[in-house]
Amino acid sequence: MQAAIYGIEALELSDAERDFFRDAEPAGFILFRRNCETREQVLHLTDSLRDLMGRADLPILIDQEGGRVARMRPPEWPAFPPAERFAHLYQAAPSSAIEAVRSNSRALALMLRSVGVNVNALPLLDVRQEGASDIIGDRALGSEPMQVAALGRAVLDGMGSAGVVGIVKHMPGHGRALVDSHKELPVVAASAEELATDLEPFERLAGAPMGMTAHVVYAAWDVERPASMSPVVIRDIIRERIGFGGFLMSDDLGMEALDGDFASRAGGVVAAGCDAALHCSGKMAEMVEVAAAVPPMSPEGEARLARAMATTMIEPEGPDFAEAIATRDTLLALA
Repeated sequence: MQAAIYGIEALELSDAERDFFRDAEPAGFILFRRNCETREQVLHLTDSLRDLMGRADLPILIDQEGGRVARMRPPEWPAFPPAERFAHLYQAAPSSAIEAVRSNSRALALMLRSVGVNVNALPLLDVRQEGASDIIGDRALGSEPMQVAALGRAVLDGMGSAGVVGIVKHMPGHGRALVDSHKELPVVAASAEELATDLEPFERLAGAPMGMTAHVVYAAWDVERPASMSPVVIRDIIRERIGFGGFLMSDDLGMEALDGDFASRAGGVVAAGCDAALHCSGKMAEMVEVAAAVPPMSPEGEARLARAMATTMIEPEGPDFAEAIATRDTLLALA
C-alpha cells in the first residue's frame, strides 16, 4: 500500500485513473465538489473505487463540515450549519450544544455513508483566536480549549455511531494563523507557553482515529519547516506531547503554503512522519510525481489505518437521519 491518498478528476473514473490507481495501490481517496453531482453517481463512484482496490474498508474521504465547507451541496443534499452555531449554543447551554452537535454529526455521517463515503475531515480542533485569518473563523468550535474538545468529542461520537471515521485537524493547531495556508505559508510566532492553549483540544482527544497536520510554521518548535514537513513537530509535539497514536495524514499537498514540486512535497511529509501524503487535485501529472516520491506505507501506518477503518464496518444503530436533524434543530433553537 502506497503512503498516499489521491483525489479524482471528475464524476467517474477514467481508464487512465483505473490503470494508475491499480498500480499505485494508494491508502485511500478523497472526493470534492467536482466529484459529487447526484446520490446515484457518488455511490457508483465509491463502489467503483472499492471494486478496483478490492478493499471493503477502503478509506474514501470528504470535507463535509457544514457551512462554507461542503462538497455535497443543495439541492441534491441538505445544507448543514457551520460549527459556530454550536459554539454559540454552548455559551448558553453546554449540554444542549453537545447533544446538538452529536445529532448533527450523526445525520451528516448517515448522509455520507448512504453514498459510500466513510471518512470525514471533521472535527476542527483549532482554537479560534481574535485577529487571526478568517480561514478558520466560523468553522471553529470555539475560542476556549475545553469547549472545543467537548464539542469535538461529540462530533467524533456522532459520526462514529453511523460508521464514519472523523479526522481531527489541523494538528497542532491552525487557529493563530494570520494568513490562509491555501495561499501562503503562515508563521506563528507565539511562545511554547502560549501554544499550550492550541494543543489542549488535541491532547484531550489524543485517542482520535485519524488526524491531519497543518501547513503552518510554529517558530517556537521549528522555525524553518511547516508542521507537515517537520520531524520535530510531528515526533516531539504531535506524537509525544499530544500523545496522538492515530493515523496521521498531511493537509493537501497542493496548498501554496508548501514550496517545491509535488515529489519533494510528498516525500517531505512522509519523511517527516506523516503516515500518508494527501494529494487532492486529481491531476494525473501531479499524481505521477507523488507516486514516484512516496514509499510504501510503514507497517505502523498500516496498523493505525486498519484500526481506524475497522470502526466503519459496523451497522449503524440509533436515530435515523430525520430524527437526528429534528433533535439538532430543536436544540439549536434554544440559542
